[in-house]
Amino acid sequence: MQIYKILRADEWQMFQNAGQTHGAPVDLADEYIHFSTAEQVRETAAKHFAGEDGLVLVAFEADAMGAQLKWEPSRGGALFPHLYRELLLSEVLWHQDLPISPDGHIFPETMA
Repeated sequence: MQIYKILRADEWQMFQNAGQTHGAPVDLADEYIHFSTAEQVRETAAKHFAGEDGLVLVAFEADAMGAQLKWEPSRGGALFPHLYRELLLSEVLWHQDLPISPDGHIFPETMA
């Protein structure tokens, strides 16, 4: 199962340069890296990145994250994937710019 992380362009660039990341400021504050499933990611974008341009959608394989990936209740009791370790660039399956339109962010039609 693929899970997704939305990063701002500068966060993505720092991740690429360092080869690993402890996430965005919200991740550092919560002490884990927030992810979303394909069913959750559009709502995540609308709630936390509304109107924001310059975003990158990054895909990962949940099963490859190991035991430090925990599925925990969040919005309305839905289970969200949270990673309790640094994220490695080698774990990226693919990434794509996440453009914005007047109706919101435009996600790839082929998301798993």
